[in-house]
Amino acid sequence: MKKVALIGNPNVGKSVLFYQLTGNYVIVANYPGTTVEIAQGTAQLGGRPVIVYDSPGMYSLSPITEEEAVARRFLLEEQLDCLVHVTDAKNLPRMLPLTLELLQYGFPVILVLNMMDEAEKAGVRIVQAELSRRLGIPVVQTSLTHGRGLQVLKRAIITVLNQAPTAKRLITPPAEADPETILQRHHEAAQLLHGVYRPGPAAGSSWLERLTLHPVGGLLLMFVVLYAGLYLFVGRFGAGTLVDLLEGVLLGEIVLPAVTEWLAHYLQWAPLRELISGEFGLLTLGFRYAFGIILPIVSSFFFIFAVLEDSGYLPRLAYWADRWLEKLGLNGRAVIPLTLGLGCGTMAVLVTRTLESVRERVLATFLLALAIPCSAQLGLILALLSPQPHYLLVWLGTIALMFISGGMLAAKILPGQRAPFFLELPPLRLPTLNAILQKTFARMRWYLQEVIPVFLLISIFLWLLQQTGLLETVVELLQPYLGMLGLPPALAAVFLFGFFRRDYGTAGLYDLYQTGCLNGAQLLIASVVLTLFLPCLAQLAMMIRERGLFTAVLISFCVAVLAFAAGLVVRIVLGVPAL
Repeated sequence: MKKVALIGNPNVGKSVLFYQLTGNYVIVANYPGTTVEIAQGTAQLGGRPVIVYDSPGMYSLSPITEEEAVARRFLLEEQLDCLVHVTDAKNLPRMLPLTLELLQYGFPVILVLNMMDEAEKAGVRIVQAELSRRLGIPVVQTSLTHGRGLQVLKRAIITVLNQAPTAKRLITPPAEADPETILQRHHEAAQLLHGVYRPGPAAGSSWLERLTLHPVGGLLLMFVVLYAGLYLFVGRFGAGTLVDLLEGVLLGEIVLPAVTEWLAHYLQWAPLRELISGEFGLLTLGFRYAFGIILPIVSSFFFIFAVLEDSGYLPRLAYWADRWLEKLGLNGRAVIPLTLGLGCGTMAVLVTRTLESVRERVLATFLLALAIPCSAQLGLILALLSPQPHYLLVWLGTIALMFISGGMLAAKILPGQRAPFFLELPPLRLPTLNAILQKTFARMRWYLQEVIPVFLLISIFLWLLQQTGLLETVVELLQPYLGMLGLPPALAAVFLFGFFRRDYGTAGLYDLYQTGCLNGAQLLIASVVLTLFLPCLAQLAMMIRERGLFTAVLISFCVAVLAFAAGLVVRIVLGVPAL
């Protein structure tokens, strides 16, 4: 089967093209011997299946970050039939040197001038045919978010794939290019573009772009995004309105009562009936949590995250946050995994691979485990505490204090220095609904593929504990610690849920509060401890894979101690008696 790889700088539209070619059918796997992932899908081109790879963002074949090193190794080791180099047409002089580098080493390349709508709006003019003649390769103009040029690009790929195999590459790129070589390549790119590329008139940035980078304006804008995106859309709409409709009305009043009644009538063996529709049943707990509570919240978060991603705001947030994250031993690039952690901590630990040093990856992993709630957890806590705004502010202040103090302390303990920060800032743009929905559905599918088997296995495990009486033993073991926090024994199962999955635990907390088992102060204490509690089992497994067993266990122990200490302090401040 023929193989096509998508190559290019970050933020040029590779992922959009990948989804458009593969139809969201994605396999994500580590490249052998590394911790960086390569996305793989299958496209139908010219009536035959073609393997398409989405490689990590790179600026050159001379690697600086781990992502670039993996992209370089991938290009050299895979037998690729076509490279599609996706560029931002507005910034072609800076991106063409990579095209020349790829051609120098014998790769079959198609140059894609993406974001042509923005380039034309900015007054950029490119003589496509002449540029293609000078480079000796196909050059295609596209605006992928609008679907413009996609069919032309597909035909160009088919043409390259149908050509005779290119000669075997004889030159291997050096591990690191000399500065003179880099300057020479940029000079050669400038000569090639002479007469075929005309930049638009220099235009100042808009007031909104300036606001995103302003020390005070950026802070205000971040609060607006958090309030509108996380609190109103994810917390109120996703965890409130959608959960009420799906879990409260559709499942709670229509589907599950009917199924439970049918099972009670036709399934006589009580243990099996309990497994399906009992307190910890596959339907009444696992299925209900996954589809009735978790799905609407996670989908609303992924929608908002795709909007922020496609608008170009996240790189600007990273640039703005760099000065603040310096206190925590991190640079602005850490904003991306930390923000993604608000969606799923497991996915966010994977994304820490983009950070330059091991020290920064450990710091970011620690903060993700300690004080970054996943979207379902965050949405439910916002929905539960928002009727009592003073409790919501206490929860938010406690989590922020733990994030800052924990990060500063860890930064002082871990040896090493903060890596330098560099990041290309794309322009702000209005995202298209089609691209947002593509990303949202792709991430939802990935999330549900991961979460549904886990939820069902947890239901089976809890059913076994209940049937054997071990659940009562676990509750008795946890009861003294819960009593010190002023919490009732019923919360033992919730914290057990939380270890398997944070969102699962918070869904259990939601159930307990809805049935009146907790008062407002106890809900606040439980919310604080559950947010700071151990990383879920999936996130812990990812931490072990990424950071090693010793580091993962050490982080988990520190997080557990800090979570208990924070809950104890909050109980004392609120004046809640121990039980």
